[in-house]
Amino acid sequence: MSYIKLNKQNLFYNLEVCAKQAGDKNKLAIVLKDNAYGHGLLQIATLANEFGIKKAVVQTYKEAITIEHLFDAILILADTKIDTLSHSFHIAINDLQSLEELCENTNIHIKIDTGMHRNGISPEMLEVAIYRALELKLNICGIFTHHKSADELTSDFFYQNTIFQGLKEEVKNICEKLNMPKIAFHSCNSAALFRTKNFTEDFARIGIASYGYLDGVDALNFPSLRPVLSLYGNKLSSRTLKKAQRAGYGGTYSASEDMTVSTYDIGYGDGFRRLGGTEFKTSCGKRILGRVSMDSIIVEGNDEEICIFDNVSELSKIHETITYEMLTSLNQNLKRVID
Repeated sequence: MSYIKLNKQNLFYNLEVCAKQAGDKNKLAIVLKDNAYGHGLLQIATLANEFGIKKAVVQTYKEAITIEHLFDAILILADTKIDTLSHSFHIAINDLQSLEELCENTNIHIKIDTGMHRNGISPEMLEVAIYRALELKLNICGIFTHHKSADELTSDFFYQNTIFQGLKEEVKNICEKLNMPKIAFHSCNSAALFRTKNFTEDFARIGIASYGYLDGVDALNFPSLRPVLSLYGNKLSSRTLKKAQRAGYGGTYSASEDMTVSTYDIGYGDGFRRLGGTEFKTSCGKRILGRVSMDSIIVEGNDEEICIFDNVSELSKIHETITYEMLTSLNQNLKRVID
């Protein structure tokens, strides 16, 4: 069956690059939402733990439960209606109403909207949120925001940074006034981390960089990273395609000469999307012929196994999308093995 291979050495290389930029591996929180960007939640979490990462970020309570034994602290981004919480779980507060849904002594991180206008409390309501959280006996452990265009050459990155720096001082003053415990501050995603020369926040949330990609314009001079995920297919059958015979749905591929072709057990049902008529060569140099089917592709040659891609960047360009979308589209049922 088709499967995904995870390169442990490449993952560790990427984490080391990120740790160097942040100053220490303890300043990293690995983002594992959406099945670790398609790589496999438990597999990547286990490797991150082996590397020495102590903090993780997930989307849901279900994800947090799966990896609870591997991290000291797990930030849950989009789940508040939870009855039982581990002491290691931290809940992101995306609006004031979310505070009312939590039980006493829940660890929370208040998200501030510094300009993305997607989730988060407005800066003007931050003090209200802090006081309300204290009234509800919630543990305020962090204040954070998210950059909307750290991978683009615009002033937005600096604008959001300026707002967040001001909020840090406001929070520090409130904490001192109320004799509150120290609160962690974090704003950097992968791109923002590598645009920050002297990183001083408590930790950075590294997602796509962990997996070997940093989409952005060349002028940002991001480091070269190593893709972690490779997609493999196994042969279903082989045949000789005669000159002028057509293959696949719609017969869109016509053989220019007699040739050997094989089908492999990967298709759009597995998250390998249709190519829209664009020719694509696998990482082992074999052409995919005609349309991608739901559960198979036709490829020249008759190898028993082929590596379809070990770097998804070219495919993302063909599909006019980003590496994130291509990776997270991969079916969770695909077997994942660590190399």
